[in-house]
Amino acid sequence: MAKLINIGFGNVVNSQKIVAVVSPDAAPVKRMVQSVKGTRSLIDATQGRKTKAVIVTSDDYLVLSALQPETIARRFAGEEVLRNPQPERGSVHENYEDKGEIHE
Repeated sequence: MAKLINIGFGNVVNSQKIVAVVSPDAAPVKRMVQSVKGTRSLIDATQGRKTKAVIVTSDDYLVLSALQPETIARRFAGEEVLRNPQPERGSVHENYEDKGEIHE
């Protein structure tokens, strides 16, 4: 089953397709991004913010993200995936639900 990693602003990528998460500051990475700019191989998920990470996929796509590479790597390593986890027994969220309180 594909696991989706949040790369910022509600955008997600398939964790099984990620080859590398790199900083966009290195010259080779800049050349890579420039070479695919204007093609369907470049996906800009920055929502107009500064690009802080470039995700290279096994399908030869480059995904631009406004999150730091370390943040994406931590989410990838920790398998912080999109799912609807149930609150743990005794957690703060469970206590609110038990009392019927609504908190945002």
